[in-house]
Amino acid sequence: MSATAKRKTREKVQAHRERLRAQGLRPVQLWLPDTRARGFALAARKQSQAVAASALAAADQAFIDAISIDTK
Repeated sequence: MSATAKRKTREKVQAHRERLRAQGLRPVQLWLPDTRARGFALAARKQSQAVAASALAAADQAFIDAISIDTK
């Protein structure tokens, strides 16, 4: 990519961000677990089992159910 093309791209992105800010929005960066990573499924399974085996499992599930949106 040429320097001119890079500059135009940068200016276009900057203008887009300025329009979003003018609408009252701000950028936010989120770092999430990579579900494709090796070991992710095993770690998630272990955590789910630990939560299910907790003495507070029923109360935790009741809370989740109470705040969840029913899509049925």
